Amino acid sequence: EGVQGLNLIIVVGCFGLLITILLLLEQWQQRIAERDRERVLTDIHEAEERGTDKPLAQHPQIDEQACIGCGNCIEACPEDGVLGLVDGIAKVIHGSRCIGHGRCAVVCPVNAIQIGLGELAKSPHLPILTGELETTIPGIYIAGELGGFALIRVAVEQGVQAVEEIARDLALAGALKKGQGDLLDVFIVGAGPAGLAASLKCKERNLKYVMVDQDDIGGTVRKYPRRKLTLTGPLDMPLYGRVKREEFLKEELIEFWEKLIRTYQLNFRTGVRFLGTERSSNGFIAQTSAGPIRARRLVLALGRRGTPRKLGVPGEDLEKVLYQLLDAASFTDTRLLVVGGGDSAIEAATALASHKGNTVTVSYRRANFFRLKQRNEERIQRFQVENRLRVLFNSQVRSIDGDSVTLAQGEEGREEELLIQNDYVFILAGGELPYPLLRAMGVRLNGEDATLGASLKAKDLVEA
Repeated sequence: EGVQGLNLIIVVGCFGLLITILLLLEQWQQRIAERDRERVLTDIHEAEERGTDKPLAQHPQIDEQACIGCGNCIEACPEDGVLGLVDGIAKVIHGSRCIGHGRCAVVCPVNAIQIGLGELAKSPHLPILTGELETTIPGIYIAGELGGFALIRVAVEQGVQAVEEIARDLALAGALKKGQGDLLDVFIVGAGPAGLAASLKCKERNLKYVMVDQDDIGGTVRKYPRRKLTLTGPLDMPLYGRVKREEFLKEELIEFWEKLIRTYQLNFRTGVRFLGTERSSNGFIAQTSAGPIRARRLVLALGRRGTPRKLGVPGEDLEKVLYQLLDAASFTDTRLLVVGGGDSAIEAATALASHKGNTVTVSYRRANFFRLKQRNEERIQRFQVENRLRVLFNSQVRSIDGDSVTLAQGEEGREEELLIQNDYVFILAGGELPYPLLRAMGVRLNGEDATLGASLKAKDLVEA
């Protein structure tokens, strides 16, 4: 009996110890969960204060009823701080850092995430499009970044979709006839991923086409800093097939696109700027810097910021003023000014500051950086602490001279003039939005007619 009593005591003691351990473990987990919750809520509040909570393009839309809080989406996201968990539900924190890779949606086990524009689809700055990517002008299509989607994979899919719709419409209209002189079936404006995919699809469908760009192949990607890692996601390119890789350095991706142009002998013209278009009896007459181009259909695969924004200050026409950084390694022992506070400007500034002997200054008109990707924000802060560059907030360029730049720094009405010695100026302050061009053509934007976008259907469009 004594032994049985001892065993019972041991069993009860072990059971009690186990319960105690489980309770302590639960309390520990609760404390961790509460700490993580408070951290995420703090991040959300900070994002709202800084304006980084709002997405700029396609982004995850989360079905909170379906979300099980597994956290797979957070681990899969290649950007920092886009998503977090609050009370077991995934939340968007820094929406502006999302560029729509879509990995979060792929790894979600319950399909609680979809990638799309959400409320951005109603943005007054976006063109009204049908489900077939046709604008309010029948025969003019928009694919890629101009329609709000910046992801390379989506741009490729839309370029293909637009040409498929055009081929179907032309076939139904009996307009696919050869021997039409200089009349094209499709005129493609822009040589980024959407334009390139549209050109390949035209070649595949035996359509008469030409693709033009005011710069060169690559679109926005060509303006990336040297050796920037670019995530494309899974790509299916017409004629070529499935692209095996999903990650490229900038130079590798440009080289791949150039190879496609050579291999399939695409009809591509560089240095041609699109100026607008007007109706003709059998389609459109597009006005370009190289003269008029006649086409039955148009695909606008323009970037949203294709034309660099200028400052409009004296000296801006000097050769020392540049609007993109192609190779930071070309600059050493040089005095450099970078104007702008976006991701492109910060990436350029830190790249330049990483090379021997460079003296780098960043001029930004705001009081602090706004909507930076977290890695860029951390990098610029580290470079400042290490005195590898300096940042002049609340500053604007007033004039540019051969060996100096004059800036005004301070609050409006109390600015102080600052003269810095300088060899090159990089103006990376965004670009001129193409919306005035669209309006001049007659393409309607959401802000001009909020009801039309919801009711417009392909069958309602009249054949040109």
